Amino acid sequence: MTVTTARQRVLAYLEKNRLASAQDVARALRMTPANARHHLGILAADGRVEAVSRKGGGKGRPQKVYRLAGKLAGDNLALLLGALLDELPPDGREQVLAKIGRDQAGSPGLTSQPLMKRLSAAVERLNGLHYQSRWEAGAEGPRVILGHCPYSVVIAEHPELCGMDAVLLEELLGEEVRQTAKIEPGGAMQCVFRMLPTV
Repeated sequence: MTVTTARQRVLAYLEKNRLASAQDVARALRMTPANARHHLGILAADGRVEAVSRKGGGKGRPQKVYRLAGKLAGDNLALLLGALLDELPPDGREQVLAKIGRDQAGSPGLTSQPLMKRLSAAVERLNGLHYQSRWEAGAEGPRVILGHCPYSVVIAEHPELCGMDAVLLEELLGEEVRQTAKIEPGGAMQCVFRMLPTV
């Protein structure tokens, strides 16, 4: 059995049984518990499964319990989000999305902090929102790089969400930003926002 086939069998087992420990997977698929843990660990690192809780395993430490990650389990969130965005009035859509961007920023209260502290706090907040972000210095000023778009399932039909991201960043940094690159299928692998110099 190839490694790929073994992992496909683990995924199929989780799809059928919803929750399982490494011991459950090992028993059902006739592999060693170490092998099952190895495959589950790789699938978790790839984002295909997730550990959701622990259950008592009798003696010793509790066991992790796994399930399919939400993106594999399937949902209608993309359909719902697209429909909700379509319902926003065209003349008020930008204001609504700007408000959502400000709301997502929370109350950072960082505008009086040094720039490096604001950038670090912004990246921490963005990563809490699943943007896989980082910042780096650039010749034209600092850039915030987003390695993942949490709205990728609808961004092609609703590019206005990039404006919401810009408002979110401006709120976090207390500075104006401009998007200079956007994640594109077969193109750019990240979104880049450059801080504009203050006049």
